[in-house]
Amino acid sequence: MIGVIDEGMRMEAFRRPAVPDRGKAEKALEAALRKIDGNLETFGSRFPGTVTRGNVYGLRTPENENPTKDPVEIGGNFDWTTGFWTGMLWLAYEMTGEPRYRRMAELHVESFADRIRRRVDTDTHDLGFLYTLSCVSAWKLTGNEKAKTAALQAADHLMTRYFEKAGIIQAHGDLNDPRLRGRIIIDCLMNLPLLYWAAETTGRETYRNAARRHAENTLKYIVRPDASTYHTYYFDTETGEGKHGDTLQGFSDDSCWSRGQAWGIYGFALSHVYLRDPVFLDASRKLAHYFLNRSPQDFVVYWDLVFTDGSGEPRDSSASAIAVCGLLELSKWLPEEEGGGYFRNAAVRILESLIDRYSTVSDDRSNALLLHATYFKKRDWGVDEGCLFGDYFYLEALVRMLRDWDMYW
Repeated sequence: MIGVIDEGMRMEAFRRPAVPDRGKAEKALEAALRKIDGNLETFGSRFPGTVTRGNVYGLRTPENENPTKDPVEIGGNFDWTTGFWTGMLWLAYEMTGEPRYRRMAELHVESFADRIRRRVDTDTHDLGFLYTLSCVSAWKLTGNEKAKTAALQAADHLMTRYFEKAGIIQAHGDLNDPRLRGRIIIDCLMNLPLLYWAAETTGRETYRNAARRHAENTLKYIVRPDASTYHTYYFDTETGEGKHGDTLQGFSDDSCWSRGQAWGIYGFALSHVYLRDPVFLDASRKLAHYFLNRSPQDFVVYWDLVFTDGSGEPRDSSASAIAVCGLLELSKWLPEEEGGGYFRNAAVRILESLIDRYSTVSDDRSNALLLHATYFKKRDWGVDEGCLFGDYFYLEALVRMLRDWDMYW
């Protein structure tokens, strides 16, 4: 269990009431939509790369993404991040009603349906990221039956990665590869909503039970007593025994990777939404305190929470954008005196900092929405650049700030 953390460390800035500047958020949304319009013209039905180079997205290419054994085309639908671009199109359609966004998003649905049917680059838990934002969203917004079918097929394929004895969903790769077998990462909390949705849609509790057990084991093993998190954890899939935790993208095995902590804040809150289990709500709350207690002066975190102002390390604006969405969801489920107001204040201040200092509201040179993200510091991938997931969660945060949003998750 997570131990008692020092909530007296909470930053004074987040205690003070923060009223969202609606005009600023609307201006930021308009700027984001202009970027999306430009990218529609540039990419058409093809997909941009995961990260910018020199703050500009190019077409997705196999050599610039995580390697896959499957044959793929330049601009094709592969790797784990294409759903974020489609998710942005659905958000743009939802906010404007403009048919051009829907037309392109529906072309993407065709691509995702083909991808899961042919099993192109699907040996991953990231089917949730891919199909929630592309196909579950399409089903919820338009009743697209092909999207519903593709999302359910993706949920079924995700279940093939579930180890019943261990109660975990393996993150990546061949299930029989001894280097990867039984390895989970904190990111998977955001993939569980695909299974929760599938359970609600079909009435089959096997999806929900697998998602719950994975969330429980993530809480038991990945979350440390001080509410910081490992990035990864390994299990014996035959006995269910937890073996050890480490990091892939964080600074060290005992540090706390910022984006992973943000996935945890949002992911545990989402499990509470579906399960109404206060254990997950409390986990989200405590992870949020750990994250916020390590905020730098402008509230946008560095790539690992071991770093703060004066470190000379790069930021990860994407982690802060994810955290804003998680904090806004978390605050909906907590009374004011238990942190609801505090977390909402924090979300408002972080988002306004993202708009003022990290977005491209006034930058016509970049086709990203949000700059100064860090994808993978140790491999020098996307350091101080824009990235699709940063852009998506920044846009979701703006939408959440401007309306009572019915989640795709």
